[in-house]
Amino acid sequence: MGLKPGYKRTEVGVIPEDWDVKQLRGLAQIRSGIAKNSNISVIDPVLVHYLRVANVQDGFLDLKEMRQIEISRNDLNRFAVIPGDVLMNEGGDRDKLGRGSIWSGEFNPCVHQNHVFVVRCGSSLSPHYLNAWSGAFAARRYFMVAGKQTTNLASINKTALGELPVVIPPLSEQCALATVLRDMDVLLEGLETLIAKKHDLKQAAMQQLLTGQTRLHGFTDEWEVKTLGDLFDFSGGYSASRDQLSTEGYCYLHYGDIHGATKTFVDTAADYSNIPKLDLPLSKISPKSLLQDGDVVFVDASEDDEGTSKHVVVVNKDNVPFISGLHTIVAKSKTEEINHEYRRYCFQTKTIRDQFRFYAVGTKVSGISKTNIPRLTMPIPSLDEQAAIASVLTDMDSELVMLEQRLAKTRDLKQAMMQELLTGKTRLVTSEAIHA
Repeated sequence: MGLKPGYKRTEVGVIPEDWDVKQLRGLAQIRSGIAKNSNISVIDPVLVHYLRVANVQDGFLDLKEMRQIEISRNDLNRFAVIPGDVLMNEGGDRDKLGRGSIWSGEFNPCVHQNHVFVVRCGSSLSPHYLNAWSGAFAARRYFMVAGKQTTNLASINKTALGELPVVIPPLSEQCALATVLRDMDVLLEGLETLIAKKHDLKQAAMQQLLTGQTRLHGFTDEWEVKTLGDLFDFSGGYSASRDQLSTEGYCYLHYGDIHGATKTFVDTAADYSNIPKLDLPLSKISPKSLLQDGDVVFVDASEDDEGTSKHVVVVNKDNVPFISGLHTIVAKSKTEEINHEYRRYCFQTKTIRDQFRFYAVGTKVSGISKTNIPRLTMPIPSLDEQAAIASVLTDMDSELVMLEQRLAKTRDLKQAMMQELLTGKTRLVTSEAIHA
């Protein structure tokens, strides 16, 4: 198939004829940072802010934990960051390697760590355009190949970064492209902020409603405090390694999938295709390890105290064979005192989490035992009040899901726009207008 008139084929794909492709080192200075050695004293030191890898995120800066260090005045001149500099991490996740963030001068004076590159653009390259280009498909493909893989992370050196191919439209078009994509970033940031606020509101509502500090209209009955041992029988799961799991066999709940879950329930109908399977005869599985509708499954091991209370509630209305797995504690109801929907929320209060942390044992890996978990206590409202509380929190969850879906669609839209705009398939500024 021939090329569309006005376009040419290059190493990064088809682009307009009036665009060019150049290596980054010919368009900008690439500057390495300063390695802070706390054992070396500095004569006549200057206190400065210090940009680290942790501050440079995927396309934006996180400056909540901005450190300060003392350096010499000479080092300040050599390593100072100025507004308009594009910051790129030397290492990180392979899919985020080389993603740019622009310094706007929020803290001054400021220097950058030796693991953070400063790219100072020349007159023919817009910093905001370079920041956008670092997320383009062609740039990501380059970083995937040029980045050196080390265990779970990747890194890129100054030489390889300098060889990054950059598609160069005329400067006015670069600015127009960057403005459109910045507007998309503002929309994404707004959605992310809204989601964070809604999440905080839900957390606050849970703490108030699930502890009885705030009561819904019409409910005044006293709550009864019970131990989890009063409410549940506890047992363990069937141990199988991750390597034994596949797409064949019976549904299997691995403790790692509880730690990684983004929701507090697992639905065998809705989630069936995503649940790992274990292929073995059910006769080998104790009935206590087979999960029924309403069962609660806690992890018995975690790498941190916060993870000791991680759990999911099982939704299994069709009674699908579902095996509770390695490092899990299964809680099966003794009574009908807790509404199934209410269970999705009632174990998330600070009081419950604090009790899990209190009873957790271990050093590098902490966890709670089947002996200790029945000792935890929890206030129990009436079933009607439980249902009302669960309804309020479910509505809040539904709103969060809707916002998350909107955020995902907006991210996909931005990626599609980038593919169109940064390859010149769609032009914001015509070549005639540029040269007029």
